Amino acid sequence: MKKESKLSKLKSYARKLKQNLFVLYLSYKDSRTPWYAKVVAICVVAYAFSPIDLIPDFIPILGYLDDLIIVPLGISLALKLIPLHVIEDNREKAEEMKKNGKPKNWFVGILFLLIWLLVVVWIYKLVIQAFY
Repeated sequence: MKKESKLSKLKSYARKLKQNLFVLYLSYKDSRTPWYAKVVAICVVAYAFSPIDLIPDFIPILGYLDDLIIVPLGISLALKLIPLHVIEDNREKAEEMKKNGKPKNWFVGILFLLIWLLVVVWIYKLVIQAFY
């Protein structure tokens, strides 16, 4: 019972953090945001909006690590790097953006597909070399 409540709390916390993705996107475009915060923010937003995960969800346990750990950690780091007044100014704009739906980042999705393809080719070569 305790595991379920901890997991549901973690999921709820991750959901709340993910609501800040639009704020991060707008803060990235804001000239008042420091360059290092922009780099972190755009990486987090690109990964979160990518239609393909680095660790696919069908892989047991590991598949949900990015949704429950990686993305929320990236969001919290980015939010800490961005000045508070920039975040507050972009919250209202973010609410309007959310009404239009989650954008997709196909560039990052294709990048992850290429990474997985390279991993498969590398494993294939290792297997072939081991048997021949």
